[in-house]
Amino acid sequence: MKKLVITNVKTIITAPEGINLLVVKVLTNDPSIYGVGCATFTQRIKVVKKAIDSYLRPMLIGKSPNNIEDIWQACTANSYWRNGPVLNNAVAGIDMALWDIKGKLADMPLYELFGGKCRDAIPAYTHVDASSVDDAVKQVQGKVDQGWINIRVQINGYGGSDYGPVTGPNDGVYYDPYLYMDTVLRAFTKVHDVFGDKIRLIHDVHERLTPNQAITFLRKMEKFSPLFMEDVVPLEQMDWLGRVRDQTSVPLSMGELFNNPREWMKVIQDRDIDFIRCHISQIGGITPIRKLIAFADLYGIQTSWHGPGDLSAIGHAVNAQLSLSSHNCGVQEWSNSIKENTYRVFPGTPTVRDGYIYVNDHPGIGVDIDEEAAKEYPEISFKDDWTSDWTISRLPDGTCVRP
Repeated sequence: MKKLVITNVKTIITAPEGINLLVVKVLTNDPSIYGVGCATFTQRIKVVKKAIDSYLRPMLIGKSPNNIEDIWQACTANSYWRNGPVLNNAVAGIDMALWDIKGKLADMPLYELFGGKCRDAIPAYTHVDASSVDDAVKQVQGKVDQGWINIRVQINGYGGSDYGPVTGPNDGVYYDPYLYMDTVLRAFTKVHDVFGDKIRLIHDVHERLTPNQAITFLRKMEKFSPLFMEDVVPLEQMDWLGRVRDQTSVPLSMGELFNNPREWMKVIQDRDIDFIRCHISQIGGITPIRKLIAFADLYGIQTSWHGPGDLSAIGHAVNAQLSLSSHNCGVQEWSNSIKENTYRVFPGTPTVRDGYIYVNDHPGIGVDIDEEAAKEYPEISFKDDWTSDWTISRLPDGTCVRP
């Protein structure tokens, strides 16, 4: 049998549901053996594509796809400056593709390579993004009718322009944190009055409160026994998490913005969170996330991988393969953006029934990309290569704060 080597690395941008996704395809000298991965950093997607095409691709041509750990270490170290979102996403796309190849060579789905199933299906949560308190109750009812029991409830996204006056001409989404907290509490009260303890509620603060505001908010949320509250403080203020933890019984989750192991090691060791929910491509792919899973398990921390709309079906499948084989899986996010176009562009996309995710038994990740179908949904262009304004949040006085 001839030695298997990498012959090319392709990058594909597609937007089947109106959100730019970046897919990596690693080809070998055996045309039947290739792997796919997700490198989506949608806000800076062209930069990640450039990093792969111009820097990582030349490093990989002629290398054996079997040496996953060595390739990950070399790609991460070669730029010297490391642990940033652009490089991590670029390396992650390649890393996932190499694991996909490994599974195909072994003729096993990834969960088998990772030690086999720990569960029959993956508990998941879905999103309700309502326009009002009454709309939240209506949408939750729709999710319950579909079999969901874990439901994240947001009103106007993460604060929205309906949460306070716009005082200036600056771009961005304005919100008043006190009005935001009051509205969410009213929504949770009404939803809980209707559904009681039949469902478990989740809410994403998305860093939009000060630590003191977060403590006040969480104390008021305790009566609803939420499954967890996410990102109650900004990444830059993680040292507050221990103080927040000491003053509330509400489970906490964090991690989608993490890039560097130094960001998650302390919060796990101090048991300041209950759920670690990294964006897997953001921290570099499958190779580092498997180490994180084992580390979190030692401290009794459960996983809840980030699964937003700006994640390809390949990325969702990687989340699911890891969750299926990890004893400390708690719950997994499932985005409302996964619709018919996704299943067309990405054959093998996991399915959901009654609030549980199911993967197929195909070798590797289990998801492919139909490149011809992907061409029907080309890259969405933003004005001047900029992104949407939801990532620029402003207080009523116009101060730009974390999104």
